[in-house]
Amino acid sequence: MDARSHEAIQRDPDYRELLRQRSLLGWSLSAIMLVIYFGFILLVAYAPKFLGMRIGTGVTTIGIPVGLFVIVSAFVLTGIYVSKANSKYDALIRRIVERS
Repeated sequence: MDARSHEAIQRDPDYRELLRQRSLLGWSLSAIMLVIYFGFILLVAYAPKFLGMRIGTGVTTIGIPVGLFVIVSAFVLTGIYVSKANSKYDALIRRIVERS
């Protein structure tokens, strides 16, 4: 790829839109994951008795489903990003490449 086509791609409005959308989604999902993760860490640090409370008469505590939620939320947020990338971003990339 020569320097002219590289510069042309950077000036392309679709390329700028792709960067804006991808950046916005990436930062949003990262912020959500950080809130979930640090919320869990703060619960562990400041409310261990709450996380240690048993659910029903069994041995399962509240901390188990909360911890599972943290793990599952990471997979769900990754799935959201992949879904957006496959549906929206790929089409924008195709248009950009076709023009260059």
